[in-house]
Amino acid sequence: MLAHQLAIESDLITADMVEVTEFPHLGQKYEVMGVPRTVIDETIHIEGAVPEPWLMKEFAKVLEK
Repeated sequence: MLAHQLAIESDLITADMVEVTEFPHLGQKYEVMGVPRTVIDETIHIEGAVPEPWLMKEFAKVLEK
């Protein structure tokens, strides 16, 4: 949900939500073992719900590159 809120606020962020039972190939591609599974820039993967400060810290790592 937080990723979607960020996507609404910024044109630099996009967010998609996928039902893995309907798209099992995406579940395999992103190695989904639990939900939510957040993928940032194809490099950072976060399993489960995390507090906003943690997610923002992960976004900052991508911006530093």
